[in-house]
Amino acid sequence: MDIQFREFNPFDLWLWWEFATLPTPIDRQYVEETLNSWYYLGKLGAFNAENLQVMETGVDLSYMDYDRDAAERALMAPMHNMSDCEYRGNWGRCWLDLGTSDPIALDILINALRQLSQEYVLLQQLIVGGQNPDWQIAGHHPALFTEGE
Repeated sequence: MDIQFREFNPFDLWLWWEFATLPTPIDRQYVEETLNSWYYLGKLGAFNAENLQVMETGVDLSYMDYDRDAAERALMAPMHNMSDCEYRGNWGRCWLDLGTSDPIALDILINALRQLSQEYVLLQQLIVGGQNPDWQIAGHHPALFTEGE
């Protein structure tokens, strides 16, 4: 799966993905569940690079002391919003407001989609940001996507 970054605005971000073939409902479901799971973790502030105590400890985690106070001092880093996924032909897209989540969120999503593509649904490419000239975003505005809809 090719990964491409275009113009990046974390508060107004489009993700575009291309399936190798016309996607089945199951193919779409796999991608949507991956994105939804990732988003829910982001909504809960999981992608907070200010509090990566386990990763920073290294390989030996036996009897690690987790510093609750340090975790409490870390600033919140939640994602704010995500639209429903849309499809046209072999393409899918969705809009996100990544809020104050850290860029590690994108690494985690890319890793998950790469593995998904290797094992379940063949994705040709993932495009992060910008616009797709074949599928304009005119008429879409982030304010149209609010939680609870």
